[in-house]
Amino acid sequence: MANDLKTRDARDTDLRPGVTREQNLARVQAVPWLIVIGLLAAVAFLTWRAFFYQEEGDPVGSAMLAFERQNSLTVFSSRFEVVAESEDTRGVMGVPVLRSRQATIVPATVEYRLDLSGMDRGDFVWDEAGDRLTVTLPQLQTSRPNIDEGAARVFTEGAYVTRDAAQDLARNNSQQAERKATAFAKNPEILALARQAAREAVRQNLTIPLQVAGYGDVSVDVRFEDEGAN
Repeated sequence: MANDLKTRDARDTDLRPGVTREQNLARVQAVPWLIVIGLLAAVAFLTWRAFFYQEEGDPVGSAMLAFERQNSLTVFSSRFEVVAESEDTRGVMGVPVLRSRQATIVPATVEYRLDLSGMDRGDFVWDEAGDRLTVTLPQLQTSRPNIDEGAARVFTEGAYVTRDAAQDLARNNSQQAERKATAFAKNPEILALARQAAREAVRQNLTIPLQVAGYGDVSVDVRFEDEGAN
């Protein structure tokens, strides 16, 4: 019996250092993860504090702060093709001799943006009873058309087209394409699509941050200056 006890004690003595080493190793391995988790929590808190926290619990202030961070928001991009046609006549002694014509089909891209920098507190109305924020947006701004002349398809007619005539035709068609693209960008159907995209973009940019900031199940209504209330 004494020998058994001695043997058991010896085993216990042999095992304790191994168990202790494993426990220490587990603690060491856990430390980096605890540091990472702590850093993530700190970053999340600082982000919430910087962007969404309002000591007086003001959802309008939170919304305005979110907009100030963006300043300008691109909400829609329209890509289409425009057709431009030009004619050129070259003469000798006032007599037209060479006539040429050029048609160009060229892709164009126009972007629609919201200028958020000019919005003030009067553009935001908070309905506390209904947890609803109404936002009134300024008019959309369109960018200068981006004419992709590298992808243009050019069709030229004429028995003989001089270098000067070709340059004039190309320049005239390029200017004409930009004017047509600008006009097309203001097409009511295209503007309606851009406005709808703007409403959705603003709604998404405000709804989730306000909910995260602790304002509950917030709904955001978005309209433009020339529209009635939803």
